[in-house]
Amino acid sequence: MSSVEIERQWTTRLRKRVEGKLPPEKVLPDTQPSYVASWIYVFGVATLTSFILVLVTGCVLAIRGPQWWHESSYGHFVNSLHLWSVEIFFFSMVIHLWGKYFMAAWRGGRQLTWMTGGITFLVSIAAGFTGYVSQSNFDSQWISTQAKDGINATGAGAYFNVLNLGQMLMWHIVLLPLVAVLLTTIHVVMVRIKGVVPPFADDTKVA
Repeated sequence: MSSVEIERQWTTRLRKRVEGKLPPEKVLPDTQPSYVASWIYVFGVATLTSFILVLVTGCVLAIRGPQWWHESSYGHFVNSLHLWSVEIFFFSMVIHLWGKYFMAAWRGGRQLTWMTGGITFLVSIAAGFTGYVSQSNFDSQWISTQAKDGINATGAGAYFNVLNLGQMLMWHIVLLPLVAVLLTTIHVVMVRIKGVVPPFADDTKVA
């Protein structure tokens, strides 16, 4: 195969495009700008860290099953870790979202970074809701019966039946986590490509 033919391959073109957008110094940077030392930048990392903990504890709960997390002391502990990591996740994400909103984080061609973060927040709300109705206890029954009329009024009840435990559990442990992981990956990659948004005083390239 000639060099011209190699250059025309989609794998070669894709590799060169990725290398151009994400060189090693951007994927794993050695240093960060001084303004990243501000606390407002910490909450993005806190959101990502707590999200990883949510996934890990969720996998453990899925493997062991509802009886384990309801009756076993270890199950109660892992279930509590899952709950509190979710609480920290939403707390950090809301502060991160509002902080970036007031910093106009879409500046400098970062519109996709901003949009993926916002959509991830909405997906996370749906994931949290399906988690509450999948507890298989009285709380989940109460929440689902109170929510069904509102969801049915929108017409979504035909496809999203909150009284169907199996459906809600699959949404919670499969579909929504996959979407959240995909969006989070895109979000982090975009941050690596475009860099962390600077404060207004340090932004010399306002888009």
